[in-house]
Amino acid sequence: MFAKSLISTLILLVFSSSALAAPSFGSCSTPQIKFAAGLDGRKETSFQATDLKSFNHGSADDIDTIANFICQQLQSSCKANSDAVNLCQSAVSAADKAATGTGAQADAFNAVFGAKTNFAAVAQVNSNGQTVNSGSNSGSGTQNPQTDLTLNPAVIATGFALDGQQVPTAGQVPSLTSTNNFINFCLTVNKPITNGQQIKTGSCNPAPMGVIAATTNMPSSKFQFPKNGDTIKANKEFTIKMAINHIQTGNFVNAQSNYYSAPQQVNGQGDIIGHSHVVIEQISSVSQTSLTDPTKFAFFKGINGAAVNGVITADVTDGLPKGSYRLSSINAAANHQPVLVAVAQHGSLDDMVYFTVN
Repeated sequence: MFAKSLISTLILLVFSSSALAAPSFGSCSTPQIKFAAGLDGRKETSFQATDLKSFNHGSADDIDTIANFICQQLQSSCKANSDAVNLCQSAVSAADKAATGTGAQADAFNAVFGAKTNFAAVAQVNSNGQTVNSGSNSGSGTQNPQTDLTLNPAVIATGFALDGQQVPTAGQVPSLTSTNNFINFCLTVNKPITNGQQIKTGSCNPAPMGVIAATTNMPSSKFQFPKNGDTIKANKEFTIKMAINHIQTGNFVNAQSNYYSAPQQVNGQGDIIGHSHVVIEQISSVSQTSLTDPTKFAFFKGINGAAVNGVITADVTDGLPKGSYRLSSINAAANHQPVLVAVAQHGSLDDMVYFTVN
């Protein structure tokens, strides 16, 4: 028994120590690569290590020449640890997934080390000093970026090329990755395009998420009537009242033709432009622990009117029959998608109460 306990302890210590390991670059700085014209006197754009004191190599047309040299230096000269070397190899892979010969490759490499750069905006220049790709600063020159069918490099999220497992964490799974913002993701699934419709059998939606609300503008809502634990009269009209903030309510697009069809937006104060819904579900009792069926509800209302003094309302004109009920809010952006906020850890953005009808 003692031997088993000792072995378990040793295994735990080894696991803990490996989980706590972090990249150390030894005597060298954190690797970064730049992309520019004029490096080493060249007319054309090329790649080079940002810190030549740590990674002294001439510029190169192929980012792999620089990236692989950096990884070799980390191991041979810098005396970096294995985590740093492995991280460097991940950075090489990320760079190889970006558009070849563009600054986006440098951005992808740098992002693995936590550096946010925008070399994708640098125009590509050939050996004659001629611009062959304008980069994201000037775009195509003639196209409106909101109608152009070409992805502008300025909006490429280089972090999407990383699966999040550069330093693996127990219980964490790798993310899907992309070097083009997942623009053609819906080609990978056998589903119809959502196209503004509510397709009950499921669909794939290509619209981006849009503007994410800051932590200072996260919505909050609270039912004023009925309150949690209230008892109201059966089959008698009543009005649901809910206080709400940080949503510019009254913005409710056509749910039959524009469902999920546009990104979330915020107003000048940073509040989400949207609306709310309320839904009442009948349950067996307020202490019910079995799952409800989301396809069944006693009352549903999308509230397209603006809040008055911070309160939105919905009239339940026929009342409800005797029973136990759950009332929930569904706060949404204008195109009916759930509201999106800046951090994962936050209080509920919706409210829910239980009440009885007698």
